[in-house]
This record gives sequence, C-alpha cells and structure tokens, in this order.
Amino acid sequence: MTRRSVGDLMTPTAVSVRPGTPFKEIARVLDECDITAVVVVDDQDRPVGVVSEADLLRRQTSGGRGSTARDLMTSPAVVAEPGWHAVRAARTMERHHVKRLPVVDGEGRLIGVVSRSDLVRLFLRRDRAIQEEILEDVIVKALGLPPSALTVEVAEGRVTLSGTVERKSLIPIAVRLCDSVDGVVDVVNRLGFEQDDDERDEFERDEEEEHGGPHDDGLRAAPEPGRAPGGAGRDGRQP
Repeated sequence: MTRRSVGDLMTPTAVSVRPGTPFKEIARVLDECDITAVVVVDDQDRPVGVVSEADLLRRQTSGGRGSTARDLMTSPAVVAEPGWHAVRAARTMERHHVKRLPVVDGEGRLIGVVSRSDLVRLFLRRDRAIQEEILEDVIVKALGLPPSALTVEVAEGRVTLSGTVERKSLIPIAVRLCDSVDGVVDVVNRLGFEQDDDERDEFERDEEEEHGGPHDDGLRAAPEPGRAPGGAGRDGRQP
C-alpha cells in the first residue's frame, strides 16, 4: 500500500538561523521567505529550537528582555524523521501543540520541515482513489480476497466496510489496513464473519488439556498384559 512518509511531504529547503541571530534579522527572514517560523540550529546544523511570529510578537508586547534567537526560541525543538508515517507526525504536532516539525537525518541534522498544511493535503485525496487503493491493496493483495468479496464505500474520506469474511480475526486486520491508507479519516466496520476462530482456539485448548497435550491423538497406550490400567496387577496389587 502507498504510505506517504514525512520525507515525501516535507519542504526540503528548510530556512534556519543560528542562536545568536538578532531579533530584526529573524523578522526579516520570516518576511522575505514568507514563512511563520524559523528553525534555530547549532554549529552542526542540529535543531535546538524554533522561533515563530508569535514568539516575536510576545517579545514586543510583553517588553521582555532578550533580542536573539537563543532568547526567543521555543526549546527544545520537537523533530521528526523522514521515515515517519504522516499520521505519526500529525499526532506529534497535536501532542506538543506545534504547527510544524523540523525533519532531521540519522545524525540529527536539519534536512527539511513538515507543517500542518503539508499533512492536510493528504486528506484532499479523492474518495475514488482511496476506494481503488483499498480494493486493490487491502482486499486483494493483503487479505487475498476477490475485489467483490467486500463492499467498500468512501465518502469525504470516511470508509465503510461491509460484507462477510471467513474468520473473525480478519476483521481488525482489515480495519487497521484501511485506516493506514492515505486520505482515510475514519473507518466504519460493518463486517460479519462465518467462523469465530477465537472460540475455536479456546475449544482446541480444552481438548488438548483433556486428551493429554497438543501432540496427543486422543489414544491411550494399552496396559501391559497381565496388568490392569493404572499399573496394578490382575489381583489389583501393585508390583
């Protein structure tokens, strides 16, 4: 399945400043580059913070001290990696209440920036494209079913799955795979099943305990000639 990563969505030419960059220079960079925030990096190009328009306005209105990026930035910088799935990036932004994430390579150096607007583009994907990907990649390739086995309806990114699968355990797998498709905002599960394999497994475990373990075929060894079951002789006495 197509899973758009942060590396696919980020702006690769990240604008950055140094910790010692003065207030007016930061304001000029934001204006000239038409951006709302700039990443602050150290001498190894590793993000140490972010200065936004809000940080500059807060400095002006509060009359606070400090006139360099080091004084103004929000730190530490919350970063992402290019291999992250877009959903992980979105959840990270929500958790930390930020609108953008500097993207770093394996050594922690700045290689780009991903913003909320970059992620929003995923959810502008056409419903028909979402439906086709689910039918081909989820239903046929992943679950091994014919495309007509289940009904997939998509409206405004909301996927409704209906129909019947052979085993109950396939249902959460199908829902999870659909939820990972780019552009899906929700999955409504209306799937039924023919066999509750959870109940079958419990029955099989009971059978195994009753008959002596998973490799027991249910047959007991016959007692030795002249010996009653349980090891006693014909007269009932132990040897």
